[in-house]
Amino acid sequence: MARFPIPYLGLLYLCCWAAMADAKYKDPKLPIGIRIKDLLNHMTLAEKIGQMTQIERKNATVDVMKKFFIGSVLSGGGSTPKTNASAADWINMVNEMQKGSLSTRLGIPMIYGIDAVHGHNNVYKATIFPHNVGLGATRDPDLVKRIGAATALEVRATGIPYAFAPCIAVCRDPRWGRCYESYSEDPMIVQQMTELIPGLQGDIPANSRKGVPYVGGKDKVAACAKHFVGDGGTVNGINENNTVASGHDVYSIHMPAYYNSIIKGVSTVMASYSSLNGVKMHANRAMLTDFLKDTLHFRGFVISDWEGIDRITSPAHANYTYSIEASINAGVDMVMVPYNYPEFLNDLTDLVNKKAIPMSRIDDAVRRILRVKFSMGLFENPLSDHSFADKLGCKEHRELAREAVRKSLVLLKNGKSPNQPLVPLPKKAPKILVAGTHADNLGYQCGGWTIEWQGLSGNNMTDGTTILKAIKATVDPSTNVIFEENPTPDFVKSQGFSYAVVIVGEVPYAETNGDSLNLTIPEPGPTTITNVCGAIKCVVVVVSGRPVVIEPYVQSIDALVVAWLPGSEGQGVADVLFGDYRFTGRLARTWFKSVDQLPMSLGDAHYDPLFPFGFGLETKPNSH
Repeated sequence: MARFPIPYLGLLYLCCWAAMADAKYKDPKLPIGIRIKDLLNHMTLAEKIGQMTQIERKNATVDVMKKFFIGSVLSGGGSTPKTNASAADWINMVNEMQKGSLSTRLGIPMIYGIDAVHGHNNVYKATIFPHNVGLGATRDPDLVKRIGAATALEVRATGIPYAFAPCIAVCRDPRWGRCYESYSEDPMIVQQMTELIPGLQGDIPANSRKGVPYVGGKDKVAACAKHFVGDGGTVNGINENNTVASGHDVYSIHMPAYYNSIIKGVSTVMASYSSLNGVKMHANRAMLTDFLKDTLHFRGFVISDWEGIDRITSPAHANYTYSIEASINAGVDMVMVPYNYPEFLNDLTDLVNKKAIPMSRIDDAVRRILRVKFSMGLFENPLSDHSFADKLGCKEHRELAREAVRKSLVLLKNGKSPNQPLVPLPKKAPKILVAGTHADNLGYQCGGWTIEWQGLSGNNMTDGTTILKAIKATVDPSTNVIFEENPTPDFVKSQGFSYAVVIVGEVPYAETNGDSLNLTIPEPGPTTITNVCGAIKCVVVVVSGRPVVIEPYVQSIDALVVAWLPGSEGQGVADVLFGDYRFTGRLARTWFKSVDQLPMSLGDAHYDPLFPFGFGLETKPNSH
């Protein structure tokens, strides 16, 4: 090895430092294209591959960020700095990791991402908005845009600049465990609800080029349209399964919302676990590169799903080198590893050195990642401050969530005959019964993807108002509200109740755990309906992520309301039940008679629903 005198080495270091200090990529006045090109020219292969790597926060120490040039960190569902972490706890954790990234040779900031899919749902005391299935029933894109803006503020309140939302799946079969993440079975409604993107990111400037990512400032976050493409059309609604579809169906049902998302400047697109006509989406070059990037001119980055590339093989991770090669060459730019990052870094480096993955593909991926980071202003503002901390779960956002609940409720039946409506319910009555497993359970009301990945049961998981609490706050002070979760018929008959509100539904789930071939309401729900509605006048409120089997009970029910998964603000349910506001929601999904009919969507030859797509009775509000 040649020996250099110490002064020479010092001079060499100074020259390098001077070159870096003069680097064009650090100048915010220069066009983004020039900054990207300059930074790419400075980067080693290790630095480029680091940018393509996203790891779970549990691995992300300052040393790891610095040593491996990690480009991105995420929180998986329920992965938090500590139990009941505050906004400050989140900010401090994210900033600590960011300091590791900024201390690298080039100081490229990392981007932290989180699943904020119905509000900032992993975070204690955040506002939990209704899940997408309910928002679709509102038919109100402006409401959804405002929810996006509120969610962005709450995500920024915790120092995070990137949300894995919206899910723009078109769920064609309610047996799918992610159906509540879909706005509708109708692609047109899903297209309208892409207004969440300008809510999260800001409205793109009038002169913006199509497909270029845009994030409009420190109160906005990068969004992610997911899961590309066809995730809602799998056979029998089985999660991560194969979608068998003609080209016409792909482009007219599953693809349209991506056109809108790209026009609105969405920063990232997440590949789906599912396959399309037998080809795994994470390895589908025709869709990810030829169509999404080349035909639609998407200029942001494509991110994998959680261990998504591992699942290219069956069993997962059986041939990881192949999975890396297939996914990167197909067009995946950033890989959600999330744990075993040394293996990913080593294997990808090896594949590039062997020319199995061309350097041009690596440069394209890194260029896209840097474009998003520059467009977000991450280089100028890499560290988060506490200026939005008071927005987490603030009153204004809770009022917005309450409005969303009101507008999402769908009235399916009102009275055993049209001239004897039961709702709006009278606030003043001597004694009323509230029954059912979902009446006083905030966790059930919020569903999956709330505090924990699979959701929780109970009332101490975060802040909010249960439907029981809301009813008690709404009725006349003289009205005696009796809560009995699963009363006997004798109890119901003997107490002299004026009427009953029965609130039952599904227990929380997420992803594959929610796949269901029977779609029945779990016991004691059906028993509670039978016991109560067989004895007195009753309104049944269904809390669920999708249509469920209700046909056997409809005859005995006086009024039937579907509340979907309303989130933390149960007061919105009582607002409409008792007539302070009117019912306006309409089904964005077909309600089947029996599961044997599935899949069944509007326009199918065998369409014979219990309640058709678009159905929803309206009421007039009570006069005050």
